[in-house]
Amino acid sequence: MSRKPLGPSVLDRYLLRELLLPFLFGIGLFAAIGISVGSLFELVRRVTDSGLPWQVAAEVLLLRVPQFVAYAFPMATLLASLMAYSRLSSDSELVAMRSIGIGTVRLIAPAIALGLIVTGLTFLFNELIVPAANQQASTTLERALDREDPGLQKRNILFAQYREVGDGGQGKVLSRLFYAERFDGERMRGLTVLDRSQQSVRQIVSAQSATWNPAQNRWDFYNGTNYLIAADESFRNIVRFEHQALDLPKTPLKLAQTDRDADEMSWAQARERLQTLRGHGSERELRKLRVRIHQKVSLPFACLIFGFLGAALGVKPPHAGRGTSFGISILVVFGYYVVFSLTGAMAQVGTIPPLLGGWVPNLLGLSSGGYLLLRAAR
Repeated sequence: MSRKPLGPSVLDRYLLRELLLPFLFGIGLFAAIGISVGSLFELVRRVTDSGLPWQVAAEVLLLRVPQFVAYAFPMATLLASLMAYSRLSSDSELVAMRSIGIGTVRLIAPAIALGLIVTGLTFLFNELIVPAANQQASTTLERALDREDPGLQKRNILFAQYREVGDGGQGKVLSRLFYAERFDGERMRGLTVLDRSQQSVRQIVSAQSATWNPAQNRWDFYNGTNYLIAADESFRNIVRFEHQALDLPKTPLKLAQTDRDADEMSWAQARERLQTLRGHGSERELRKLRVRIHQKVSLPFACLIFGFLGAALGVKPPHAGRGTSFGISILVVFGYYVVFSLTGAMAQVGTIPPLLGGWVPNLLGLSSGGYLLLRAAR
């Protein structure tokens, strides 16, 4: 009994070779367009208007390349599958393959496999490379323009903690309020803490600085004053101190360290920030973060959707040339990102759930591809 050889068949290898070249071409083309439109012109303007050194502009441009390469992956997958299957269709190779019993679904399997591989690659790229590169680009640019430590840009760190009151869950009241004017990367500066966690005494702490003590799992406050207020709201004591330890949660430090744009956070970091914000963050901020978390997963899956959609478009007559394929790719990508932006905005204002805000574009693409494939298979 003959055994079926492992690995891709001759047909699969042939189709994957047809897909690979336009895929690489698409990455270079779309990444170059994205860099030019999204970053190059802005940096040139900063060089001429703000005096940004050319060397810094070049460094920032290089650091932003990974983001636009990640954006180019879905578009390149669409262009590759559309151009490859259109070429096979126009040369009647698909007709020949079908004549020997190869079905349409089997024919587009390599495009789906390519889309799946690029999906995983995009997710890993967005997790491991893009956030760090974007953060470094922002830091480099801010440092060059403002000439100060970008860590000082993290200002107005506000953390509120609540506790339940009443046996019947009558509601929540403020337990602690933590405010720092800024975080310099190591210390909180200009602090005011209102502590209402104890029934017998309340305290207001004002201090010049504070640091988190990981060994003791507490905050160390320096050079401040502690105002103590009795339960009957009468004055109790004022204590000046050079150093005082307070048992407060680490959350304000997490808030300061993760106060970054969503593009500068990985999926895991965005989820961690969501956990940190739960319970005291504004509902709008929480909703926006939930949408971005879904989009960080749904956007890589656009590679799979585009691979499927491009193949379904390519195998369907009339046959398209390379110019037409490029034009169709631009229209499809434009339509996808329009829907992506609209549904994301609708989810952020609460019109639709965050899950739909992130995944509706993919569902529409999948439905369109399925419809085209059914028509092509008839």
